[in-house]
Amino acid sequence: MRTPFVNGLALLALVAVSTGACSHAEGRDQNVPTQTNGTTDSLTIKADLGRIEGSPSAKVWVVEVSDFQCPFCKEWHDQTYPIVRDEFVKTGKIRLAYVNFPMSQHQNATPAAQAAMCASVQGKFWPMHDSLFNTQTSWDLLPNPAPFFESMATKIGVNIPTWKSCLATKSVRDLIQADLDRSRRAGVESTPSFIVGGKLIEGARRADEMRRAINEALGAKK
Repeated sequence: MRTPFVNGLALLALVAVSTGACSHAEGRDQNVPTQTNGTTDSLTIKADLGRIEGSPSAKVWVVEVSDFQCPFCKEWHDQTYPIVRDEFVKTGKIRLAYVNFPMSQHQNATPAAQAAMCASVQGKFWPMHDSLFNTQTSWDLLPNPAPFFESMATKIGVNIPTWKSCLATKSVRDLIQADLDRSRRAGVESTPSFIVGGKLIEGARRADEMRRAINEALGAKK
């Protein structure tokens, strides 16, 4: 099955396997840019590119499809992401891209995604990504998480007036919706999910499982 382009990469031959994950049953190389009236939205491009880390020469992409309020996504972030980052991203073996999939039952997931993507415009996506997951249990049930997110953005060095201006635009909201649409077309139904070298893997996989999947993808590129 052919899937949408992510960072210029056609993700093919998706194979799904399931484990612990958040689901709706609970109760770019350049990315394809958002087009506004036929023109490329520069804010969207900055937000889009800011959520990619790793060497441009890496032959394998790992796409993380995630929800900042999902407890299983936090579990993966806390336990597995540092290992993947240190062993594969920092060593230039893979490029990692974060794709938003805020679940409707998570009341603050979309505001968190907007906060992260507007930090991404300023090159601060990954610090915001880490801060959101590290503090998830402090903001997940807040009636209004905006002041908490603003405090977090301030701590990581985001220019707050620019960040607030971004939050007020439609561009980042459209990008998050595009993430959802592309992920669903790729077969994603729960978070976290990962596309590793063209294969879809669902659930908060342990480090040894992610390591095996990534090494298989790297081996296929040799």
